[in-house]
Amino acid sequence: MSLYQHARDENVERLRDALSSDSAAVRRRAAEFLGEVGDVGDQATVDGLLRAATSDDDAEVRGAAVDALDELGQAALEQLLEELTGTSGSEAEWVTARKFARALKADRPELRMAAANALGGLDDATGLPHLVEALDDEDSRVRLRACQACGTFADQRSVPALTERLDDDDPRVRRAAANALGNVGTDQALSPLLDLLDAGDESLRRIAAGALGKANNPEPVEPLARALGDESAVVRNAAVYSVIELLSNVPTEQSHAVRDRVVSKLKSADDDTVVEPLVEILTEGQQSRQRRNAAWILGRVAEPESALAVEALADALADDDAQTAQFAATSLKSLGGPVVEDRLLDRIGTEHPEDARAKAVFVLGQIGGQETLNRLEGLTDDESSAVRQRVFSAVSKLRAGGP
Repeated sequence: MSLYQHARDENVERLRDALSSDSAAVRRRAAEFLGEVGDVGDQATVDGLLRAATSDDDAEVRGAAVDALDELGQAALEQLLEELTGTSGSEAEWVTARKFARALKADRPELRMAAANALGGLDDATGLPHLVEALDDEDSRVRLRACQACGTFADQRSVPALTERLDDDDPRVRRAAANALGNVGTDQALSPLLDLLDAGDESLRRIAAGALGKANNPEPVEPLARALGDESAVVRNAAVYSVIELLSNVPTEQSHAVRDRVVSKLKSADDDTVVEPLVEILTEGQQSRQRRNAAWILGRVAEPESALAVEALADALADDDAQTAQFAATSLKSLGGPVVEDRLLDRIGTEHPEDARAKAVFVLGQIGGQETLNRLEGLTDDESSAVRQRVFSAVSKLRAGGP
């Protein structure tokens, strides 16, 4: 049975046994799984990871065991620190940032790794300067964890040192530094990520594309628009989310030009890559401005036969936000076609909200055919005055042969 299956079954005993495997790759993976499914109250698991962290002959296994103890919680990490320093529990006051910072100077790299992890888990920013220093550690495993810890604080003071780590020899450190800068999220922190959109490493491009939506200025719009043509679908997907987020923050006087540029790029990108994230933003987003932008753009970049886009826009006719609902109606009108007509005919029944029915009738009056005319003629005595008003207007247009 595979380690993955043991982890799914939470078979901790089997995973502990794997820590003694002849294969370093198996031992490393076992340590990682124990961090996910183990329990700090299970001393046998903690002891097994302590042995791996302090005595395994493979550096990657020791590193995985350090991280696993960190995952298990502060108490397990304290035991590791005690083990590595030779102090007793009563003597080791590792719960303070000062003590962890001192451990960042230790000779053992595993101790420095554990200290970086521990500082990142403390709600105490006094350890940040020490973590920034650790970004220059000679051991890439320590630099990696220092980057991750700096990211948890999301403090502007770490930006210069994190930016330097974007050129680190270890690709894992470069990715961790990029993630940390994205977590900081200020314009100064995000600016170095612009160049990463052209990096050869797909992961770096994805991280950059996903983070740049936090910017408070329109500078990333053009680079992100270019990223919509990236060879990687995950990069394109991340760019779509960020573009929508940025559109919500672009100054009004620049919004029209930016929208036109974005729509042009979105239309030239792969349809599924663009439509799926836009639909997710529209249906699950929490910010009204982003959802409005998604509704507006869908009408300009989706294909008329895209059932996914049409369904989401039709549902949005009943949105609590009036502007989102109006943009959805406008987009449905722009798309037109039989798919839109069918979906809207399904939404003119009395089981749907009055405003949504009225908007559906309005759009049908612009795009409908004979079937729509027949259905709407049956609504001329609808109990809703708003719906009746829309019905009379739509029927008149359809009888006349068009809007």
